[in-house]
Amino acid sequence: MTAVPPDKQPVIIAGVDAHKDTHHVVVLDGNGVRLADKQFPVTTDGYRQMLGWVTGFGVLDKIGMESTGSYLAGLTRFLLDAGVEVREVNTPHAHTRARIGKTDAIDAEAAARKVLAGDATTRPKTTTGAVESIRLLTVARNSAIKARSAALVQLQDVLVTAPAHLRDQITAKGGHAQATQCAKFRADATRLDDPAQAAKLTLRSLAKRIHALDDEITALDAQLEKLVATTAQPSCPDSGLAPGMALNS
Repeated sequence: MTAVPPDKQPVIIAGVDAHKDTHHVVVLDGNGVRLADKQFPVTTDGYRQMLGWVTGFGVLDKIGMESTGSYLAGLTRFLLDAGVEVREVNTPHAHTRARIGKTDAIDAEAAARKVLAGDATTRPKTTTGAVESIRLLTVARNSAIKARSAALVQLQDVLVTAPAHLRDQITAKGGHAQATQCAKFRADATRLDDPAQAAKLTLRSLAKRIHALDDEITALDAQLEKLVATTAQPSCPDSGLAPGMALNS
């Protein structure tokens, strides 16, 4: 069978509806006629299958997708690397969804039609450079800070209700200083039915958690400062980062 040259193939538009484990794709021709829809797994092989299936209908002009920074981040990177034009599609208004219904195929088709109509012109953010690395490390750092704050509050709560002779041993005023003192407690594991021993073990556990999170945050800060210093250079005006950018604790 003779292959059809690219300039003779029909131009097509695709749309994707994203889920955690699967993506649903709809293909339209240049006149908006729906050609087909299919579901693919969220894996590298699934991405390849999807692109091969879509381009089997013609020359892919553009593909519209929601959630290019979350559920569709992996597919977005794959398609951009393959030279595919990707467009970010806004979530349909609630009234629109109520009127036309909601299924994976309907959402994917709606994304494709927005691209076809010229309503989706935004290109997805690049998630392959240092700025994306900074975002990822910041997620870990913010999580560690939140966990440390929770542990400090719990430490204070346990100290308030702990037996008086234990509270008397904690003379420090600041939360981190109190954690340092609580880390020195040694509980008798054979007597944990005694609330005083259970309190010692709890306070020591929380204190060690706080110190571990301190170390984690310090390590992440060091890596983030290196990345920020490298990325926020005058030669990188689009980085959105200023030289000497401080990291909030």
